Amino acid sequence: MALGGSALHRVGRSAPLLLTRLEGTYRLANTLGRGLLAALGTKIRISGSENLPKSGPMIVAANHISYVDFLVIGKVAASRGRYVRFLARYDTWTASTGWAMSGMGHIPVNRAAPAGALLEARARLREGEVVGLFPEAGISYSFTVRSMMKGAAALSRDTDIPVIPVAMWGAQRIYTVGIPEPKPDLTRNRLIDVVVGEPMAPQQDLTAFTCALGERLTQMLEGLQTLPEHRPLQGERAPWYPAHLGGHAPTREEAREFEPMPKSAIAPTWGPL
Repeated sequence: MALGGSALHRVGRSAPLLLTRLEGTYRLANTLGRGLLAALGTKIRISGSENLPKSGPMIVAANHISYVDFLVIGKVAASRGRYVRFLARYDTWTASTGWAMSGMGHIPVNRAAPAGALLEARARLREGEVVGLFPEAGISYSFTVRSMMKGAAALSRDTDIPVIPVAMWGAQRIYTVGIPEPKPDLTRNRLIDVVVGEPMAPQQDLTAFTCALGERLTQMLEGLQTLPEHRPLQGERAPWYPAHLGGHAPTREEAREFEPMPKSAIAPTWGPL
């Protein structure tokens, strides 16, 4: 695999100690996260986990529907003995959360200037780690796969590592965005479904790859959204369910007002249009 120049090879004598510290923080965070979900009686149902390798570098690209998506993806990876280093918006590093984000080895990214974050991600892959991205670069108000950044495509091309698509549904019932933004819903016994897709081979054309990823994530997501156990009840008002499937979330057009994206983002060519 072509993982870039030697300037990115940061493994040295301190690497094992650093990884031990990162994993220690991650284990603590996972324990707390699992404790929270367990306290709510939340069930996470996973399919396709065999598509996540138990060792070696890996790129995971997931849809983004809630504030707890990190916990969900982290639990899925942990079921395969892996820890995910997420590329996350730099403003997530606040005074109260920055220590935890850095302690778990996550990577801050400025969407307007992502080059530095991608270099760091390449270095993590060189170390054999799992790098996770939410290509939508924000939670989707419409609960469809919105405009996406080309970071996953670029990282895959530059490292010759496939992208593993992951779709999830159900976490938006706990804590998500909205108009107006809802408070956390601590209703017990929620179901979260996660499907891990087959790896997507790198492409030189970043736009084509991103569009293909958007299409794949949409197919996987709608497969979960249309399961009977995830549909709204008859007559139920469902702001947590996409409008094109009969829910009351904003349409993709209405959601754009609340989802500012850089000009470099790829507008959807995937449904619903």
